Amino acid sequence: MIWYQKYLSVYEKPLQEIPQEVIHEIKTKINQLQSPTPLVSVVIIAYNEEKHLLANLWSLSNNICKYPIEIIGVDNDSSDKTADIFKMTGVPYYTEYEHSCGFARRCGLNYAQGKYYICIDSDTMYPPKYIETLVNLLEKPGTAAVSSLWSYIPDKQHPWLGIKLYEFLRDTHLFLQSFKRPELSVRGLVFAYNIEYGKQVGYRVEIKRGEDGSMALGLKKYGKIRFVRSHKARAVTGYGTVGADGSFFNSFKVRVVKAIKNASSLFTKKEKYEDEESNLIK
Repeated sequence: MIWYQKYLSVYEKPLQEIPQEVIHEIKTKINQLQSPTPLVSVVIIAYNEEKHLLANLWSLSNNICKYPIEIIGVDNDSSDKTADIFKMTGVPYYTEYEHSCGFARRCGLNYAQGKYYICIDSDTMYPPKYIETLVNLLEKPGTAAVSSLWSYIPDKQHPWLGIKLYEFLRDTHLFLQSFKRPELSVRGLVFAYNIEYGKQVGYRVEIKRGEDGSMALGLKKYGKIRFVRSHKARAVTGYGTVGADGSFFNSFKVRVVKAIKNASSLFTKKEKYEDEESNLIK
């Protein structure tokens, strides 16, 4: 059976439809994972993720990790039952009233107690060895951060072959890009870094998107950003960003055109980027 199959039974479902035994299992297992002296802070950010958060927590509760960890949440002032889910599952959480991923991730960084910070998106599910695989690399000398890959949940609305082709081409592009511009290959849903360095860099909160890449850009001066291709660190998520450009085909086309235009990034380094006006929070 595919490792995330059982989590799909609660994915996209409101809280009232979730069996109590599932919630109890998640709470029990997360409590067993929590350490008073964590090496790793696993930080979940969530905004109106009532229908996805339990699947996310269920996957994290089944992680097998030799390192001591803490799992904490950040509720970005949700209007649904996101905060209730954190409470019911016993996950310590904090409320960030300024809306944006940058504010939410910064809030988590302020409260994280570990040496390493693992960014978690609440609409995403993570394989059993995810945390340990990332931390194994973070423990290597000269490493400032790591970033891995992700797949999309198979469904009837998106052609399986098309999704696999898209993922293959995207993964190849991100891998090649990671040699010269690793900051462009980083995505927040599969990103982890050294907390001491992260606090020195800080999160940008005046932008709508790209807070993860900006953090990675700043981290480069502290060490290497490693790119992980192992299936043990490959997350599974929904189609939120893919659907932003309309149909799957159109989204694929937009990304291919953008990759071709930015082909030079595969061969050159860059230390500073200009913000697009549309990406600024005003």
